[in-house]
Amino acid sequence: MSDPKPGLEIVEGDITRFDVDVIVNAANSALRGGGGVDGAIHRAAGPELAEAAGKLAPCPTGEARITPGFRLKARWVVHTVGPVWNGGKRNEEALLASCYRESLRLAQEKGAASIAFPAISTGVYRFPIGRAAEIAVATVAETLPTHPIERVLFVCFGAESAAAHRKALSAL
Repeated sequence: MSDPKPGLEIVEGDITRFDVDVIVNAANSALRGGGGVDGAIHRAAGPELAEAAGKLAPCPTGEARITPGFRLKARWVVHTVGPVWNGGKRNEEALLASCYRESLRLAQEKGAASIAFPAISTGVYRFPIGRAAEIAVATVAETLPTHPIERVLFVCFGAESAAAHRKALSAL
């Protein structure tokens, strides 16, 4: 199946292992490292990441901050705070879209040619994976013309997430 948007790819794997300019961290507002993707990125980057990120906290939901990647292959880490799902009654969809837009903006400011996104807010924050994938893919596709990045990876941790992202990409 060919991608409807060149440069957008759906892959399964560990985001910390990808050789891209920027990886996006699904962070908490304190930028201190936690579980899931956030914890994995902090462990792989080393303790310098927590120190650098802590100086940029707090980071409100829907916003993003950028730090060096330290021990990661990625030169930069964008930390973005996704919304906790509350049934869609607290502006969660707009906040999630903002995470993707802000991440692309910061990556483009650093001159990045490639970026890898996790499925923001779909773990402990309980955002429904199908809707989150639709928002992620559509927002990135809409934002790329103004924040051009050659290669965008949606790095999915598991088959369900990958399938949802592929479906969202094919719907563009």
